[in-house]
Amino acid sequence: MEINKKKNWQSVSRVMGAIKTQSPQPRTFSRGMVQDPSQFDVLVMPNLYGDILSDLCAGLIGGLGVTPSGNIGANGVAIFESVHGTAPDIAGKDLANPTALLLSAVMMLRHMGLHGHANKIETACFDTIREKKVLTKDLGGNSKCSEFTADICRRVQDMD
Repeated sequence: MEINKKKNWQSVSRVMGAIKTQSPQPRTFSRGMVQDPSQFDVLVMPNLYGDILSDLCAGLIGGLGVTPSGNIGANGVAIFESVHGTAPDIAGKDLANPTALLLSAVMMLRHMGLHGHANKIETACFDTIREKKVLTKDLGGNSKCSEFTADICRRVQDMD
């Protein structure tokens, strides 16, 4: 089964204008994504493949804990969420990495036209990660979710 059914990419192509399209088999796409992810700008596929391949792509950028997600409908209605699940095994333990949720909020703010707010949160997240002083376990640190979040909030406040 092809990842991009013709009806999917043809409908997107009509809306977006001239775009180069491919319709690879899932195994071909997966290999191409791992070998050279820069060859892809936009992925259009049925939900099942999107779910599986978004997890593969998350591994390329640091894991599910840092992967934002947005689902935007043709009418502009959108839902933004982190890609990871609910992680019931760490619920209530202050161990979760909030980056995916924060970056999903950044995507939402941009969708709403609030680019200044989005840029502040994104910069604060990336600066906190880059500095490596306050990181959650999945990022190689020992900090709690609340400590990581507090550092990001402090950075946002310092920008004002």
